[in-house]
Amino acid sequence: FTDIPNSRIHRWSTDGKLSTFRENTGRANGLFFDRDGNLLCCEGGARQLTSVSPDGKVTVLANDYDGKKLNSPNDLWIDPQGGIYFSDPRYGDMSDLEQDGFHVYYLSPDRKKLTRVVDDMVKPNGVLGTKDGKLLYVADAGDGKTYAYQILASGELGERKLIAPVGSDGMTLDEHGNLYLTRGAVRIYSPSGES
Repeated sequence: FTDIPNSRIHRWSTDGKLSTFRENTGRANGLFFDRDGNLLCCEGGARQLTSVSPDGKVTVLANDYDGKKLNSPNDLWIDPQGGIYFSDPRYGDMSDLEQDGFHVYYLSPDRKKLTRVVDDMVKPNGVLGTKDGKLLYVADAGDGKTYAYQILASGELGERKLIAPVGSDGMTLDEHGNLYLTRGAVRIYSPSGES
């Protein structure tokens, strides 16, 4: 788990011991393990998406779009093919933004192509997909709404459907497909959007 202000990632072991996994994390926020055991990190302060190998080697996966620095990568989800969706809002100082807004991106499984897949939100934050890779949930924390998108070929997204009238930071799904959103309280929504 991340300690954003102190730029650290900590590890809590199954035997109850706390240790520091990494320091100087670029104020990492969202984390996700890929199938090879690499820890992917949204380094908001460093404005990049990175991968940390099991032996500690850090590789930058994305730090710009269309030749302009990312805002502050925040949260991510890896699809079944290994592609990465991540949100890129900004909180705090807005003085050095290069992008034309706050968006969601998709990095192809081969890590070679970065595509902007959502460009019409106020401030996207939490992102999460279903285990089968068919739906992507994106919380627009800036507009107080959460949407579901059908995932199409090559990581592209279909039209959005409002799934909840609240935004969220962190979110998760249970084995029944219920979506848990965290904004002031934990709210639970069924796959059809019923609370």
